[in-house]
Amino acid sequence: MGFATALSGLAAATSSLQVIGNNLANANTTGFKESRAEFADVYNSTGPTTAGSGVRVTEVAQQFNQGNIESTQNNLDLAIAGNGFFAMGEASDSTSPTAYTRNGAFHLSPEGFITNDSGNFLMGGAPLGTNISDGFSIGAPIPLKIDTAQGAPAATSKIDLKVNLDSRSARFAVGSFPGFTESVAASGVFDVPPDVNTYNDSTSATIFDSLGNPHTLSTYFINVTPNGAASSTWESYVYLDGKALTAPGTIADANKGTSIPITFDSLGNLTSDTTGTDTAALSDDDFVFSNIVIAPTGALNVTADPLTFSINPAGSTQYAAQFGVNDLQQDGFASGNLTGVSINKEGIVLARYSNGTSSPLGQVLMGRFTSNQGLDKIGDSTWQESVASGTVVLGVAGGNNFGDIVSSSLENSNADVATQLVRLIVAQQTYQANAQTISTEDEIIQRILQL
Repeated sequence: MGFATALSGLAAATSSLQVIGNNLANANTTGFKESRAEFADVYNSTGPTTAGSGVRVTEVAQQFNQGNIESTQNNLDLAIAGNGFFAMGEASDSTSPTAYTRNGAFHLSPEGFITNDSGNFLMGGAPLGTNISDGFSIGAPIPLKIDTAQGAPAATSKIDLKVNLDSRSARFAVGSFPGFTESVAASGVFDVPPDVNTYNDSTSATIFDSLGNPHTLSTYFINVTPNGAASSTWESYVYLDGKALTAPGTIADANKGTSIPITFDSLGNLTSDTTGTDTAALSDDDFVFSNIVIAPTGALNVTADPLTFSINPAGSTQYAAQFGVNDLQQDGFASGNLTGVSINKEGIVLARYSNGTSSPLGQVLMGRFTSNQGLDKIGDSTWQESVASGTVVLGVAGGNNFGDIVSSSLENSNADVATQLVRLIVAQQTYQANAQTISTEDEIIQRILQL
């Protein structure tokens, strides 16, 4: 009779109901991938008149189609738009991933490691330098860690100073103010007191020593163009914390500074540097001040390394317009506290500090497989490599068939509730139909026994 056939149908329908129920239960589980019960018919013998012997479950296959990506307010929440899995290690000293997930709800452990709710560690590549362009050691995975230490200071080494010096400015000449004598003009050495009557224009910038201490760098400009000259000449004097700096390449002098001549052509364009040569493009080391000893600061009288920096005036002009600083940039900075962490679409983790700097902490590692459905399910929206899945291929987001990483976002479950409810109704009807088959078989047997 057909009891066995109907029982196999009931078992198959039960499996389908279990799969659909699990999908519905995980409709709000981050990174969850819905499953589908797949069936095959059963034949115990062959031939054109052979009736089937029922049905069997061949596989409960997970479907790895993309889930909706939902924005959150947590910088450590990550979602993958496209192919790939987050590679997870089981310990803080892991050197290779052992599990893979699409659930990017990460947080910091007490030690500063990026972990998930299961305690697994997000794997990544360590930075090979202090800049993103230096790259990351993807071939030697390590658990990613957020360093909460202060950002180190950096001494100023380069200053870009782009100004416009007013061509209408009054010309200073010998005897124009006290102290400007023929001997001073000839030697190019002059005291620049903080008196607006002794220079045309000035500007200041804050620079930093090796300990992150700020210092004030002031530049004074004096128009010394001779009468009837074809080009305009200005002298510039550089002061650090109120002390004059001598000619480029020497140390500071407490009282006098050496002028740096700046010459412009009749169109107001910069034409010469300290060497007096024609400069279509000035280099970064036109005006170099080296081995500037900074006085000890603080209660411990800590001495910073001597300062060496260059001033590049490329782009400065002399037009008939008010004096103005068009650009003033310097590359030094003080120490800073960690203010936040950001992760870009390539998975590069950047620490941001209160001094305006950022530092790469690593790059998120991802894994992909030849057959995602061959992965072994281990729970918590996590999978492991298996023979059926093929060997993992490790890489980073945005390349080599890996999707992009979306920060401050999570990938929702790909189980659609409406679709699952429809499947639930169909599975329920299938169960009822197989139960009816058993009931019908029972009635037939009862009638036969009554003969």
